[in-house]
Amino acid sequence: MEDLTALFAQLENTVATFTVQDLVLTIVLSFVLSLVIAWMYKITHHGTSYSQSFVQTLVLVSMVVAIIMLIVGSNIARAFTLVGALSIIRFRNAVKETRDVGFIFFAMAIGMACGTRFYLLAVIATVLISSLVWVMVRLDMFAKDVREQVLKIRLPGDIPYERVFNKIFEQYLARWHLIAMETVQAGTLTELVYGIELRKQADAQAMINDLRLLNDNNKVALITGQQEVDL
Repeated sequence: MEDLTALFAQLENTVATFTVQDLVLTIVLSFVLSLVIAWMYKITHHGTSYSQSFVQTLVLVSMVVAIIMLIVGSNIARAFTLVGALSIIRFRNAVKETRDVGFIFFAMAIGMACGTRFYLLAVIATVLISSLVWVMVRLDMFAKDVREQVLKIRLPGDIPYERVFNKIFEQYLARWHLIAMETVQAGTLTELVYGIELRKQADAQAMINDLRLLNDNNKVALITGQQEVDL
C-alpha cells in the first residue's frame, strides 16, 4: 500500500507542472483576449468574404494553443511529441485574404503568451496590436487608387477578335491589353479577358451596350474593385 501511494506521489510530481487555477486562468484569459481579436477582425473587415466560422476559429485557436503551451511547459520531450502529433493534420481550406493570416498568428501568439503564463504581456499585446490595426484601417493606410479593371467578352468563335473592338476601346478606354483568351461552351464561343482603364468621363454602361452590338449580344462583364479575381 505504501509503495502504491509513493508511486502516485511520484507521478503527481512529474506531471503537476501547473495548478487548476493556472488552467482556469489561462483558458478564461485566452478566451477573453481572443474575443477582442475576433471583434477587431469583424469591425475592420471589408468585402464579401466575411466568415463567422473563421472568426469563431480564431477564438478556438487561441484557447487550444494556450492549453498546448501549458502542457508543454519547459519539457522539450513533450514539445517534440506534440510537433509530431500535430504534423499529421492537413489543412484543405485556402485562406481567402492575406490579412486573415495575420489574425491567425495574432490569436496564436496571444494563446502562447497565456499558455506560458505571461498574462500581462498577453493583455498589453492584445490591446496595443488591436489599437494599431484599428488605426491603420481607420486612416486607410497604404491604400492605392487602382484604376485598372477586368473586362470579359464572349463572342462567336468565327468572329476575328483582333480588331473588332478597337474603335469602342479607343472611344471609352485610356488603355487596354489582352490578358487571356479561351474557348467556352464546347468551343462555340471565345472568351476574351482584358485589363482596361476607363477614361475619366467614360460611361461604362454605354461601353457594355456598344460591345454587345458587336459580339452577337453575348456576355460582357466588367469586374471592378480591389478584391482579387479568379480569371
